[in-house]
Amino acid sequence: MSSYPPELEQTLVLIKPDALKLSLTGYILSQFSEFHTRLRFAGMKVVHVTRRLAETHYAEHRGKVYFSTLVDYITGRIHYHHLPNRRRVIAIVYCGPQAISMIRKIVGPTNPHDAREKEPGTIRALGTVVPIVDNEGKIIGHRLDNLVHASDSPQAAEREIKLWFKPNDLMPYMRIFPTTKCERHYYLLDETLYPSYVSGSICLMAPGDTVWASDVELLQRIERGLEPPEAVWQVAAKYLINELCEGDE
Repeated sequence: MSSYPPELEQTLVLIKPDALKLSLTGYILSQFSEFHTRLRFAGMKVVHVTRRLAETHYAEHRGKVYFSTLVDYITGRIHYHHLPNRRRVIAIVYCGPQAISMIRKIVGPTNPHDAREKEPGTIRALGTVVPIVDNEGKIIGHRLDNLVHASDSPQAAEREIKLWFKPNDLMPYMRIFPTTKCERHYYLLDETLYPSYVSGSICLMAPGDTVWASDVELLQRIERGLEPPEAVWQVAAKYLINELCEGDE
């Protein structure tokens, strides 16, 4: 059972690069408006999506034939191949009664073809399906240019919100997941954590920072060898948002 009131249920929405290229942002936001849905903004940001963030967000698809294409899609490399200054998504946390199911209903089926056939008034009915071909031109899969992402469960919403947003990205009275004050420094270089600055490292947390309690717990488990080192990106990816990282130019 959730420990927060139902009127504070939250979900993550991503307006993807294909929606931005088609100038659908205003239309999509109007579909989610408080007037229609009773949902409110808890947080919003324009995000340069790093490969680490994309790969962590889509971790469940790792190893599938379309994984690399999926990463290129959400990072904007497909729709803005020669325009890195336009590669971005809009990340939004919506809050309100039945936020997850309400947003999913407006978004529609994952596959745009299904959306057009079964729920033609939904957002994804405006999307498209693109074949993925190998070097010989053989179709090996499909990419769903479905315009938006929406969390599909309370567990996914919590994971995704914490992946894309720090606590202080959200209004203080709209934080529904436990936070804590960090008591020490955490620096990261590659996939190794350090208690003090190492040349080239980034500071994830410092004493006094307001952080997700589960993030601190995960870092502590990684230090004790109870989680694999790469799990650090579940915490670290959001700290690299809008930073220019190697391999993301």
